[in-house]
Amino acid sequence: MRILVLGATGYLGGHVAGRLRALPGTRLLLGGRSPGADVTVNLATDRPQALARELASAAPDAVVNCAGATGADPLTLAEVNARGPALLCAALREAAPAARLVHLGSAAEYGPGTPGVRVTESDPAGPAGQYGATKLAGTVAVTASGLDAVVLRVGNPVGPGAPPTGLPGRVAALLAGAGSDPDATLRLGDLSAHRDFVDVRDVARAAQLAATAVGPLPPLLNVGGGEAIPVRELVRRLAVVAGFRGRVVEAGGGGAARSAQVSWQCSDITAAHAALGWRPSHGLDASLAALWAAAGPRPAGPEGVPAP
Repeated sequence: MRILVLGATGYLGGHVAGRLRALPGTRLLLGGRSPGADVTVNLATDRPQALARELASAAPDAVVNCAGATGADPLTLAEVNARGPALLCAALREAAPAARLVHLGSAAEYGPGTPGVRVTESDPAGPAGQYGATKLAGTVAVTASGLDAVVLRVGNPVGPGAPPTGLPGRVAALLAGAGSDPDATLRLGDLSAHRDFVDVRDVARAAQLAATAVGPLPPLLNVGGGEAIPVRELVRRLAVVAGFRGRVVEAGGGGAARSAQVSWQCSDITAAHAALGWRPSHGLDASLAALWAAAGPRPAGPEGVPAP
């Protein structure tokens, strides 16, 4: 089976590609702008005909689109998150109409949730910001494409390799810098929101199952932890894992604007289990331990120098 992964240099895409690379009987193809890519793709600027030629040459049985922009300017968000999936669908219809398309969406497409209630795939979307709005536009392009396609609406990913552009990765970087200094202070924004955290390795497994599943799938599946965790609790647990002995200070309204707009987010993951046999296998503590193992300071060698 030939599976093409777009966005494999990113956080989610790297884990998806790694999992598919180890799958017996799979030929992994990487798509992107780098010179070493198997398929040259730039979803922000390519024309449909040019991408269709690339896809026809690659002849994938499935395409997993992990490409996306998060903390970018509005134009980049629109180009990558909204135009990109629409372009990909147009090219696939021309070059590989039988290929399975797995597109990674975002729980941010739902917008503010109701405390105590898990949101289902049939609930209306109402994104609170530009990121969620552009991701929703990409989801609409995929679900209306007429292709054999499924959108995985991913919760807040956490785990090894989390980038500093997201809160778990940023906190891990700050903790690594603080070390075990009991006088250290971590100043963060508002941590009162509840989020549905899901291990990045579980996201990769869901993408693999969706790409290789036999028969049609529902157009939309939630991929989350299925539990709303206070962001403050995530920070506390990560600090414990890191052995941090200082103070964590919430600096009022210094957090992201979306935290104030979306105070609660939790996904119902029943449909993903029914369609894919998928459930998250990593709890939050395991995710944070893996995050810290990858991001924290390396243990010192016999001369006090960090081990290689």
